[in-house]
Amino acid sequence: MNFEIISIGTELLLGQIVNTNARDISQLLSELGMNVYYTTVVGDNPERLSEALEIAAGRADGIITTGGLGPTKDDLSKETIARFCGLKCVTHEESKRKLIEIFEKQGRYMPKNNLKQADMPEGCIVLKNEFRTAPGAIIESDKATIIMLPGPPSEMKPMLLNEVRPYLEKLADSVIRSKVLRVFGVGESAAEEKVNSLIENQTNPTIAPYAKTGEMEFRLTAKAETESEADRLLKPLEEKVREILGDCVYAEGEDASMQETVVKLLREQGKTVTFAESCTGGLLAKKITEIPGSSECFNCSYVTYSNEQKEKILGVSHETLESYGAVSSQTALEMCRGAREAADADIAVSVTGIAGPGGGTPEKPVGLVYIGICADGLWESKKLLLNGSRDAIRERTSLYALDAVRRELIKNNSK
Repeated sequence: MNFEIISIGTELLLGQIVNTNARDISQLLSELGMNVYYTTVVGDNPERLSEALEIAAGRADGIITTGGLGPTKDDLSKETIARFCGLKCVTHEESKRKLIEIFEKQGRYMPKNNLKQADMPEGCIVLKNEFRTAPGAIIESDKATIIMLPGPPSEMKPMLLNEVRPYLEKLADSVIRSKVLRVFGVGESAAEEKVNSLIENQTNPTIAPYAKTGEMEFRLTAKAETESEADRLLKPLEEKVREILGDCVYAEGEDASMQETVVKLLREQGKTVTFAESCTGGLLAKKITEIPGSSECFNCSYVTYSNEQKEKILGVSHETLESYGAVSSQTALEMCRGAREAADADIAVSVTGIAGPGGGTPEKPVGLVYIGICADGLWESKKLLLNGSRDAIRERTSLYALDAVRRELIKNNSK
């Protein structure tokens, strides 16, 4: 079954908000084995919306719209779509009662124009809005099946998952299952080259690489009649990718992160980590404390931006700073050793570098970074030459630092 998504709202055309709704809807349709060949963005204009509906109905079995279901004068999606389907809007008593109830509970006066949100296309399936006042609707017409959803993502996504998904599942004749493998420590072109034979010979399942900031992912996708059959198809492909890329595959899942993987390994092994940061300015500490449960394996970190504080807090020798400079292998090593001793941690990682845009020299250019790691039987540093903006260099540095911890912990697991 082919669907088209029409996102309605002038603010989308003006770039004032990001259209995350289309992404979420596309992902759900893909999971259900349904195709999305076109997405359209149209402003709050009845004539242009009617044109978009006419075009979509000519090339898709179903249309999903978002936006334009509010109480204001420019919220005309429902009325326009009803007219397109040759239907009138009539009062839906249950929605009207809920509207009145919401305002009464909040002790607020309800403007009369709010009542238009309870006017629904006759004969439609009304979709409940558990969070606000705008219900959605499904119209099964001769032209197309049209599903209307509210614009705010906080309202749209729950309605999509709780109300629309069960409806769509009844229409699906196949399912699409995807698995995302997160990869770090090998460049995009090198990683793609390694799995090139899999990409060239793909049919079902398929494999697709995607570059991210400082890392990449491979999305493996299979289409089958059932979820279990799709999973069966995915398993051998996943095994081949993992065999080829080895420990560069650090996690699986759309929302997986390097810090989440590190915290999981630290907790499993009962280990603690600390950081000594210069150019990243606390980014490592921020990343690890984003993960619930990180307090079990992380209790402090040190941001020593100046040479004085590197000496005072971490015990970096004045001679080292004078002879080699703050951005050096020697300083990185002394930083991580000092941090480990001060925090009494099992593992310490240090970062020092030149994030730019200024401050670089021919000998030490922007993007030069040293990472130090210290643990039982381990005291070493790594030199990086990174490119990109200041933020990109800091982000990639933090990923390399966390990956150094991950690899040390994986090594512990193999002992």
